[in-house]
Amino acid sequence: MIFIVVKFETKREWSDRWMDLVADFTRDTRAEPGNLWFEWSRSVEDPAEFVLVEAFTDDGAGPHVSSDHFQQAMRELGQALVSRPRIVSRQVDGEGWDELGEVQMPE
Repeated sequence: MIFIVVKFETKREWSDRWMDLVADFTRDTRAEPGNLWFEWSRSVEDPAEFVLVEAFTDDGAGPHVSSDHFQQAMRELGQALVSRPRIVSRQVDGEGWDELGEVQMPE
């Protein structure tokens, strides 16, 4: 699978509206056949920073980047950002989330 993490630093005036700005992009990406997950988080240390954790099947990332909604988002998101997003994108073994075995669970 292709595993991607992207950090977005928003302009302060856009921070509370960021999720509205990416709502259609998020919905349309989650509907893609090759999407495994597309999840947003907001930093607890910096309310202007959002982190996107996404994953695609090995064949799903190409169609995602070629999609109309991806292209539209790339044109629109810049208005709300302080700088270019930072990304880590890797192909990894697996098909989804694994359990963290080191955590002790009560019986």
